[in-house]
Amino acid sequence: MRVSAPGQSPTPAPRILIVDDQGAVRDELAYALKFHGMRTAEASDGPGALSLLEQGDVDVILLDIKLPGMDGLQVLDALRQRTDGLRWPVIAISGHGDIDTAVLAVRKGAYDFLQKPFDTDRMLVSVNNALRLRALQVENDALRTQLSRDYAILGESEAVEGVRRLIAKVAPTQAQVLITGENGTGKELVARQIHAQSPRARGPFVALNCAAIPEDLIESELFGHERGAFTGANKARAGHFEAAGGGTLFLDEVGELTPGAQAKLLRALQERVVTRVGGHEAIAVDVRVVAATNQDLEAMLQAKTFREDLYYRLLVVRIHVPPLRERAADIDLLAGYFLREACRRNSLGKRTFSDDALAMLRSQPWPGNVRELKNLVEATAILAEGDAIGVGDVRSAMADQSAGSAAARGNGDFYHMPDIEEFRAACEREFIRRKLIENSGNIKRTAERIGIQRSNLYKKLERYGLK
Repeated sequence: MRVSAPGQSPTPAPRILIVDDQGAVRDELAYALKFHGMRTAEASDGPGALSLLEQGDVDVILLDIKLPGMDGLQVLDALRQRTDGLRWPVIAISGHGDIDTAVLAVRKGAYDFLQKPFDTDRMLVSVNNALRLRALQVENDALRTQLSRDYAILGESEAVEGVRRLIAKVAPTQAQVLITGENGTGKELVARQIHAQSPRARGPFVALNCAAIPEDLIESELFGHERGAFTGANKARAGHFEAAGGGTLFLDEVGELTPGAQAKLLRALQERVVTRVGGHEAIAVDVRVVAATNQDLEAMLQAKTFREDLYYRLLVVRIHVPPLRERAADIDLLAGYFLREACRRNSLGKRTFSDDALAMLRSQPWPGNVRELKNLVEATAILAEGDAIGVGDVRSAMADQSAGSAAARGNGDFYHMPDIEEFRAACEREFIRRKLIENSGNIKRTAERIGIQRSNLYKKLERYGLK
């Protein structure tokens, strides 16, 4: 039996499925495995093996290549065609003259192969290594499930249901998707759901905020660079396209790309190759690109600041994420979820909003959308005087999120701050917050109008908790 934590039920011993048409071989393997504390199941042909697998409770498969009727390679093909892929590590079994076939089995996804007659020690080492791989697969599946919950799109309004329907339609395809919506609405959540519901779900999800990268580095971040390509490039480095191989590349704020980066992105989408900065080799990439923007790309087309051919390459399907003010019916659900999560993360007791507090939340304009609501709810959970959160608690948290109130709430102004550095920081935070509201959360426009680089503005947003 596997060791279990105190108070838990014992975990069953691993179960190995032995697939071989020779009874003597099955008996030999089963005896050795059971002697070392494992359980076994047996099948004499491919259909029998697939039938046993449908019942579950299998950790590793020992699969003979030479089977009557449906041979081992066909069984491997059948397993790979399942919707969840090759779930179990497969150890191929081959006779002396079948080494080439065994190698082919490994290329089809088999974890290892054993040659008859068996070396028991070698077989046990292979099985135990396969069990470790299986344990990692189970852990990864659990983490993916948890990530799917963490990145769930919450809401029951018709606007959110419409977004979910579009995701369900487009995710299984290879179509490029352009996600539009204001800052804080959850565009990255939509991208992650597209990835999670796609055939690429087991591949990486790589996100890049194009607005947060200095203009002179954006091409290096996207496509990588060779050693010596520019000052500071001390070694070759793969870019986000290569890192996302076999998975999804999410390009947030794609409207911020420079003309040069736009041209290279178009080539990558058309030809499925990238060339690193300072390099000459065309590197093949297998990536699905999902892009997002809070800008009006059609207006940028008219202004000749965004390439028309790239726009139509990105825009096969558009998914617009509605602002929170257009889905006020979801605020109660969102606030309740964020409150439970805030209490869990911060080791607080169970807390709930009063009806009046929820009504107050529904009445707000939420220029920062879901992100702003989430931050406010967490602040409220931490600062509330008791477990029942009322209007006063919400109003207090809102005041604390306004400029400098955490330091100046004694008299409600900037001038009672302890030193000039805090005074400057509070003034700057409030200035940036108000300018963001004036510009509907548009980072590029805000940076231009207050006269700083976008990358610097992002740093300040992080510093002041405005992002």
